[in-house]
Amino acid sequence: MSVELVSLRPYRPIGLTRPRIMGIVNVTPDSFSDGGDYLELDSAVAHAEELVSAGAQLVDVGGESTRPGAERVSAIEEQRRVLPVIEALADRGIPVSVDTMNASTARAAAELGAVIINDVSAGLADSGMARVVAETGLHFIASHWRGPNAPGDTSRPSTNYGNVLRDVRNELKNRVAELIVNGVRPDRIILDPGIGFAKTAEQNWQLLSNIAALNTIGYPVLIGASRKRFLGALVPPDAPTSARDPATATISALAAQAGVWGVRVHNVAATRDALDVWEAMQP
Repeated sequence: MSVELVSLRPYRPIGLTRPRIMGIVNVTPDSFSDGGDYLELDSAVAHAEELVSAGAQLVDVGGESTRPGAERVSAIEEQRRVLPVIEALADRGIPVSVDTMNASTARAAAELGAVIINDVSAGLADSGMARVVAETGLHFIASHWRGPNAPGDTSRPSTNYGNVLRDVRNELKNRVAELIVNGVRPDRIILDPGIGFAKTAEQNWQLLSNIAALNTIGYPVLIGASRKRFLGALVPPDAPTSARDPATATISALAAQAGVWGVRVHNVAATRDALDVWEAMQP
């Protein structure tokens, strides 16, 4: 199995091709949606294979929860969780992304065959990340980020924006400039507006309704809204996080219409079906 990464366009024109689907494998005990479900190597690999069978072109493997208030784990523990999974998937020919804020984990994952580094801090959490990206030549998903929570801190980074769309665009552009200065190739950068990170529910919706404007920054865009807390307002209060999958799939289809490069989701089959409908409706 292969994935087109080298020939990324600055952004994907509307109607050209469908977005890539990135399936999520959390090798964590405390992720908000599926924490603890895939801690064992066999279960994580089997789940990844199910995601690929359902239509994922990429599998994003993470070993540290980034939900508000989550305890940070050491890079050693993170690597113990994710590296065997990444190696097993790469050996099976499955394109793998490593979801990490640690440069050492990113480098180790690259050596085992990962093709993308997905860093929710865009390299701000670890000053060595840009160097790893530059030296490995991997594609780098740089998310909008406004700082970490301290261990045990349940507060959130600032959600104060003059205009959330304008400010997120400008902060992403500034981060891209810094990455390039530090040796990261421009054609390796993919941007993520950081839905759910340092944003209120209203701000998340404002960003999602203006995805096309995010594309004008000039880099491919990934949308990761899957099962996030702000979608909980659309389902009964006691519903499981999987009840947010229809909303996630709808966002995926609307993101496709706006021209995104990819969508990161838990339920690949639901998003695949939504994208099938979107694609069938294209002129």
